[in-house]
Amino acid sequence: MERLDDPAARLPLHGFDRGAPAWMGPMLRNCSRCGGSLTFGPVANEERDRHHCDDCGHITYVNPRLVTTALPITDDGRLVLIRRAIPPGLGAWAQPGGFLEADETVIEGAVRETLEETGLVVEPTSIVGLYSQPRASVVVVAYRADIVGGEMQATLESLEVRAFGLEDIPWEGIAFNTTLWALRDLVRSMRPDLDVDRLGREQPDF
Repeated sequence: MERLDDPAARLPLHGFDRGAPAWMGPMLRNCSRCGGSLTFGPVANEERDRHHCDDCGHITYVNPRLVTTALPITDDGRLVLIRRAIPPGLGAWAQPGGFLEADETVIEGAVRETLEETGLVVEPTSIVGLYSQPRASVVVVAYRADIVGGEMQATLESLEVRAFGLEDIPWEGIAFNTTLWALRDLVRSMRPDLDVDRLGREQPDF
C-alpha cells in the first residue's frame, strides 16, 4: 500500500500545483454538456480552482485514471515482465496491466490485461501496493498473481515476455516509476535478503 514514509509520496508535482497536467489541455477545451469553452479558475462553493464552462457553468472534474496490473509469479518463484511494444515506455520493461474498463472489477481488469499482454491466465492473490503518479494522472494498483493457465508469449502489446529470478530483474530498463516502486515492494516481501532500495532509476515524468 502507499506509505506515508515512502519517498515516492513526497515527489514534487513537476511544475503544476492545481488542476490537470498540461498535457491534458487539448482534452479540456470544451464543455461536455453544452460545447462551450472551459476556463480554469475560481468557482463558487468549490475549495480549489476548477475547469468550468463559461456558458452553462458545468464543472469538469479531472480525476486520475485507475491502472490495474499484475505481477505474475511462476511456480519456481520467478517474476514475469513484459518489454513494452507501445508507448509510453516503448522497449522498456514493466508488469502487464492497463486502464480499468467501466464494466469490470479491478481484479477482472488485471486478469484481462495480463492475458492480452502475456498470453497467461493469472489469479491475483494479494495487493503489492497502490501507487500514485500525479504527472501521468494515474493511480496504479499492483497485484501479486499466481499463473493458472495459458502460454507465455509476446503479443501486439509486448515485444518480449520473460520470467526473471528476483535477483535478475532488469532494474536499469524499467519503464515507469510506478513499476519500479511495485517491484521493490514485491522483492522486499518475497526476498528481504535482497537490498533493492537503490536499484533502478527514478524518472522525472512517469
